[in-house]
Parts: sequence; structure tokens; C-alpha cells
Amino acid sequence: MPTILVVDDEPQIRRIVSVMLRDNNYEVLEAGSGEEAVKICRQSAPHIVLLDISMPGMDGLATLRALLDDNSKLDCIMMTAHGSIRSAVEAMRIGAFDYLSKPFDNDELLMIISRALEMRNLSHEVEELRSELTTRYGFNEIIGISAKLQAVFRTMAKVARVDATLLIEGESGTGKELIARAIHRKSKNAQGPFVAVNCGAIPRNLFEAEFFGYERGAFTDARESRAGKFEQAKGGTLFLDEVGELPPDTQVKLLRALQEHEITRLGGRAPIRTQLRVIAATNRDLRVAVEQNQFREDLYWRLNVVKIVVPSLRERREDITLIIDHMIERFNRELSLSIDGFAPEARRLLELYDWPGNVRELENAICSAMIMCEERSIKASDLPPRIRGELERQSTGKGAGSSDLADGLTTLTLADAVRDVSERLEKRMIISRLAELRGNRTATAESLGISRKTLFNKMRQYGLGDDEADTEGAG
Repeated sequence: MPTILVVDDEPQIRRIVSVMLRDNNYEVLEAGSGEEAVKICRQSAPHIVLLDISMPGMDGLATLRALLDDNSKLDCIMMTAHGSIRSAVEAMRIGAFDYLSKPFDNDELLMIISRALEMRNLSHEVEELRSELTTRYGFNEIIGISAKLQAVFRTMAKVARVDATLLIEGESGTGKELIARAIHRKSKNAQGPFVAVNCGAIPRNLFEAEFFGYERGAFTDARESRAGKFEQAKGGTLFLDEVGELPPDTQVKLLRALQEHEITRLGGRAPIRTQLRVIAATNRDLRVAVEQNQFREDLYWRLNVVKIVVPSLRERREDITLIIDHMIERFNRELSLSIDGFAPEARRLLELYDWPGNVRELENAICSAMIMCEERSIKASDLPPRIRGELERQSTGKGAGSSDLADGLTTLTLADAVRDVSERLEKRMIISRLAELRGNRTATAESLGISRKTLFNKMRQYGLGDDEADTEGAG
């Protein structure tokens, strides 16, 4: 049975709320002051604290800070008198879960409590599922519990057992090489080498030398024999990154090597058998490239025995919190830092950002913020400007979007230009305010001076929250 601590200096309020909560099957503790509340929480560890803001002595905000210092994961719901919204907003910035204005509706309070408990349970499930995935699949290098990533894990577990050629597709920064390395480590070739090669970085005239090797004297600078990538990966895995960037003539040579399972060094005569597994990766849709005659269809099917499509980070936002916590621990260790974590508004900004650079960009942002942070907790101001919804400043002193705007001045009408700038500012304000208030849309609407319905409409317009905009809370 969940335990709720009711903190209010008015005995009658405590009694009314406590009776209602007990009638709804909650165990209730009571405190008449902030000092008493802190003492009870240290002794009894309630699941939720219902905390009045206006109290003599140690007021609600001071009590909230003390409670969160003891337990940063404690969910506190603030009670405030009408007209004290500013204090409630400050409480949200500090880390309160939500707030209610007195006199409040019992059903509304029960709904907020239910949502807090649901999120608490979800957090526990996330940790359990993460542990289960590590035990079941062993791919603990890759962080996430989303349904799309679980599907990737299941495919990885199947293909790791066999030597079938594998094609990994996904946007830049999604972790394609990380997936390839994880599969290699779980394969029967794990004791062999993992050789990675960026196909887009090899000049066309050096393809054969790099991939197949050469004998001494094969060309002017060939002073000694050298094994190519296929030979270097013998008994292991050859990872062909950005395979979609290969020119057509080199695609033919790669296809032949894959079909025949043998290569011949430049200047050599005897064919060399290739005993390895090939994993290819690309940030392009190779099927589309085939239809546009930019990639050979026969090579596509030779590579695409099994295909894994890695979801972008914006498609698995539920994984962002796990990745953040993992990276904080990692960079604390690697950079000898002592960062406790992100303040609620900073974490919310990370959760709302679209991450076009995916996990690689998130890693970069977290590392940068941890280095720039001057305290134990990372604030929104420590994050890169683009994450905060601000324009980057270039060496010219202009904003990152200034060139785009200048280019449009010759074609846009004044009304179009004003509307464009207004929409950009509006979106940044909504993102920033949602982050400050931990996703509480009622508080966000009030602080922006608009109705909830208007806020929901604008969130849909700017792609912030999608269907979740119909529900209240930190979603």
C-alpha cells in the first residue's frame, strides 16, 4: 500500500485530506511543519509527499529543497493558495512533481497521485527490464529499453549465432558500429579480429590495394607485400561502414569477392580464400539507392541476407534518460569529474530536443555540459545553445539562422518574415518553459499567458508531444 505524507500547518486541512486518502486505500502520515516532515521522511520513506507551500518557519520551498537533498527521486506535490502561482512555478523549477491550487478537487489530487505512482513504477520497470535485457542478450554496451530497440536486440541475438552477411541501416550517430561490434563479440568469430573500414574514405584507385592487398613490386611504391582488409579480418569480422558510398566500379569488385569467397592481391596470382563474416552499414536507404541506379541490386541482395534498421533517438525517446545516466557515470570516470546529474529543467530540455545527430550528438552535449558545469548539478545554462533552443553564435557575431533569413529577404514578404521569426521564437519559448516546469502543461500555459487548449494546439503544430499533448503531466 503506497504511503503518502501530508504536510500542512493547518490541522483541519491535514485531517480532511488524510481521511480522503485513507478512503482511497492509501497509508497516510501527517506533519504539521517542514522540520517534522524532513524528520518523518528520513525515518519512514513515504512514496509521495503532499506539501503546503505557505507554512510558518520552514516554508514549503525550503522543505522541498531539504527533502530532495535527502532523496532526489522523491515525488512532492505542492499545495498552494490561489494567487501564489509564482511560488508553485518556483517549486517546479526546484523539482516538485506537480502542484494544486487550494481549494482543489479531490479527483484531481487522486489523478496526480496516481500519475506519480505510475511513473515511479515505470522507473522501477525500466531498471528491471534493462537488467533483463543485459542478462538475456548480453548487449549491455547498447543502452535502451524501448520496444524498437528490444526488436533490434532480438535480431542481434539471432544473427550472432550464424555467419550470415548482415546489413545495418540507420541515421548517422545511431550506433551502427557499436551494434556490429556487439554482434562480433557474441559470435563464434569473437576470438578473431574486428576490422572496420570506412568505404566512403577510400579513393577509387586505391580500393583493390586497401581491400585485397598487394605484392611487392605491384606498383611503384609497393616496396613490400601487404595484406588487405579481407586478409586482416581472417577468422573474424569485416565491418564495411558507409558501404552505400562505394562507386559503381568498386561495387563490382566487392560483389565478386563476396560471391567467390576469395580475393587476389594486386600483383599476385594465387587466389586467397576469405574466412570471415561481413557486416555492412549505411546511413542511406539502399533499396531506394537501387531503384535510383546508385547501388547495384545484386550487391544489395548479397549484403542484405539479414537487415537491422537502427531507430533514431527521437524514435525511442524513452531511452534518453537511461543514456543520460549511463554517460554521466562514464564521463565522471573517464574525465575524473564529480557530477551528480542534471537539474530537472536541463534534463527536460534533453528529453525534448530532436537529436538530429542521434546518440553521438547526445554524447557530445552531455560531455560538454559536464565540463562546463561549475556545480554538482548541471543546469540548463550549461547545455549547448542549440539544446536550449537558442541560435548558435558564429565568428561573425550573427546567429546560426541569420544567413537563411538573409537569403529569404529577397523573396519573403514582410508578413511572411515576421511570421517565420515569431514561430521560431514561440517554439523556443514553449520548449524552454516545458523544460523549466518538468512538462507540466497547465503550469506552462499559465506562465505563457495562454489557455491549455492553445498550448496543446501549438505543441501539435511544432511537433512537441504529439498525442501526449492531450494528457497532463511530465510526458
